Amino acid sequence: MRTPSGGTGASGAAGAEGRLVSIGTVLTVLREEFPEVTISKIRFLESEGLVEPRRTPSGYRKFSTRDVERLAYVLRMQRDHYLPLKVIREQLEALARGEEVRLPSPAQPREALDLVDGPVAGEPAGGPQDAVTGPERGTPARVGRAGLLAAAGVTEAELLEWESYGLVAAHPDGSFGAEAVTVARLVADLGRYGLEPRHLRAVKAAAEREAGLVEQVVAPLRRHRNPQTRAHAEATARELATLCVRLHAALVRSALGLRSS
Repeated sequence: MRTPSGGTGASGAAGAEGRLVSIGTVLTVLREEFPEVTISKIRFLESEGLVEPRRTPSGYRKFSTRDVERLAYVLRMQRDHYLPLKVIREQLEALARGEEVRLPSPAQPREALDLVDGPVAGEPAGGPQDAVTGPERGTPARVGRAGLLAAAGVTEAELLEWESYGLVAAHPDGSFGAEAVTVARLVADLGRYGLEPRHLRAVKAAAEREAGLVEQVVAPLRRHRNPQTRAHAEATARELATLCVRLHAALVRSALGLRSS
């Protein structure tokens, strides 16, 4: 594997080790391999302790070749292996100690929405063996109308009402995706507490606003000519969706004065 020093491409383009460059120059160098990177991203990685540029007396950042190599390594691990920053930081520390680092197979993005804590109602809780491996464990990619009714344990009249409020929608061929099954089960569970579809319009509106925020971030990446960048857009959308869902859940718990279990 390529290490943060002695790499090729973006990681070898900043010149001699003793030469220090500005953050603008670092951005230009990195964009040869990572066209979606921004100055804000570089500053964020610095705030996370993944790179420590020197500072001039006036406070300007100055990056060495080693700094640029580390940044390229971090971005590469995120893009190709979908690793969280905590793991990447541990890898960098291991490499600095001269240890060998093994990487997972590339191009296997994690299901980011699976990271939302807690099982849905009706699903068993437990250790890793109980982890959901999709929108719902055991849910096929598509089900027919009868399959959705059976999965949610509801009547045709109830499903029609959900559809009228836009909570559940079928594909053009009349089938329902796995996410629709998940929504149906959750709406049914909420209904047992007296929450009707009309009460859930605010939840749907909030979800659509959050989706709009994510789309603002990833839309430029999806339009990029580089296929790798477009693929990275999907991973980014999943990660942002996870963060939005977790934030939403934390805010609801906070508003209710509840603690995470």
